[in-house]
Amino acid sequence: MKRSGWWCVVVLAVGLAVTVVRPVAAAASFTLTPRERDEAIQMGKRSIISEDFGREWKISGDTPGQAVLVVTPFHRLALAARNSAFKEQELKGKEIDNLLKEQEGTLTLWATLRGGKIDFARFYSPVLVSGPQEIKPSFTQNERTARREDDGTYTAQCMYVFRAEQLKPHDKLTLLVRDAEGRPVAKFAVDLSTMR
Repeated sequence: MKRSGWWCVVVLAVGLAVTVVRPVAAAASFTLTPRERDEAIQMGKRSIISEDFGREWKISGDTPGQAVLVVTPFHRLALAARNSAFKEQELKGKEIDNLLKEQEGTLTLWATLRGGKIDFARFYSPVLVSGPQEIKPSFTQNERTARREDDGTYTAQCMYVFRAEQLKPHDKLTLLVRDAEGRPVAKFAVDLSTMR
């Protein structure tokens, strides 16, 4: 084989190794296996040197300044491991169990919403739309006193918790937030197949 032929073989082998080893988001999991627990903890520990941590769970909205942070059990455990790593501590087994007991079986969405007055989000109502089905949250917490921004608008942090039994790990959903009159005020595409 000529010298240039060897380079082709080397490049092909490296390319194959990268595709085989490259981690792929397997889709949202609402109950973690022991392997997924270990992966989440390792990801969290390694993430202290990465600026990209959490990117797979962040969704921008149609309106500037609006976003949703999707909190799956995997994400929550990785975040706890990250915070422990920053403190140079290890997560204890009981801490992991308590955290997952609280988080498993649910999908939590932290929505950052913008409005024109301090209590604009108070009566907002969210639903997850899956095809023709609208899934209501088991818990809603809208911020009553939003933070005033430099441009005169307000930003509110709202938390919406949905039961996982109505969801599938590969669902492509829409978070639709409506005002008190039922008019849509925010819309976010939530693709669970792209996050763990």
